[in-house]
Amino acid sequence: MSTVVRTGPGRPRADSVRSPALRHLAPNWYSTVMGTAVVATAGAALPVPGAGPALAAVWAAAAVLLVLVAAARAAHWLRHRDQARAHLLDPAVAPFYGCLPMALLAVGTAGLGAGRELIGEPAAVALAFALFTAGTAGAVTVAVGVPYLMVVRHRIAPGSASPVWLLPVVAPMVAAASGPPLAPYLPAGPGREALLLLCGALFGMSLLATLLMLPLFFARLVHEGPLPLATTPALFLVLGPLGQSTTALSNAAAVSSDAPYGSALTVLSVGYGVPVMGFALLWLALAGAMTVRALRLGMPFSLGWWAFTFPVGTCVTGLAGLADRTGLAAFSVPAAALYGLLVTAWAVAGWRTVRGAAGGALFAAPRR
Repeated sequence: MSTVVRTGPGRPRADSVRSPALRHLAPNWYSTVMGTAVVATAGAALPVPGAGPALAAVWAAAAVLLVLVAAARAAHWLRHRDQARAHLLDPAVAPFYGCLPMALLAVGTAGLGAGRELIGEPAAVALAFALFTAGTAGAVTVAVGVPYLMVVRHRIAPGSASPVWLLPVVAPMVAAASGPPLAPYLPAGPGREALLLLCGALFGMSLLATLLMLPLFFARLVHEGPLPLATTPALFLVLGPLGQSTTALSNAAAVSSDAPYGSALTVLSVGYGVPVMGFALLWLALAGAMTVRALRLGMPFSLGWWAFTFPVGTCVTGLAGLADRTGLAAFSVPAAALYGLLVTAWAVAGWRTVRGAAGGALFAAPRR
């Protein structure tokens, strides 16, 4: 039911129409889009015969989710501007604005890899270019805007560093990984090279920002102890920049074989990716152990559980890229194992989200 504030003789003010179910709809809902799209992208990166139709269906579900969440978030801004502004000024919520451009980029990339079987290559390519353009612009905006708010407007207590802070700065890395697959659809020449160089700049932008933040998170864990139970899944967000940066370099190397720097890029993708994915597997084990502990202590379900999906999916694509570059089963086998973990996490998070949305629990005001 809606509440209408009347400002004249029987006439409601347009921006005062209230939708209680939308009032607390935060930008973290885009994580459902990201987590669904990466199931299709990671599946397409693995050599699974006959999986095309199923992956195309998953991509279609992600595309529908993107439209629904974007529409709901637009309605939230129109009908609950005060709450939307409060989200921007809340240091616990503002970083989730990074999920919007990542959702756009994830759906575009998945469409190019898995969705083309459903909508055809020309439509998939056009959609991927459109979402890459919008997603990259959004990624750069949030990578600058959210840290600006953190410094200028937010009041963050000492010892409260969170992996959630990575969300806005990892968005350009998602763009860096999404751009290279589009390069073959551009004519050889300056345009294609400019796209790859743009992706290199986005890679550096995100990587250096991530390196600034990671020590803060680990210091917080060492000095303050484990994260609160409800926010424990955020530990998996650290995997995002690790897997996505490896994927970005592998994707760039895959389409740069004819470029003057193609062989050097291949060497770099392996030389960088192997140690980084080694650290990613170490962090996965650490985060997994702390998650098991939190589950035993009664960790409640929240949309934060979607952190078990997209970051793990980036590790799948990173390992699959290394397998392509080296031809070694040492990378393809763990990639397949992590894909099994990804699909399981996606099914659990998806089912719990449907239940929580149907019961209204996920639309209630957050507890502080």
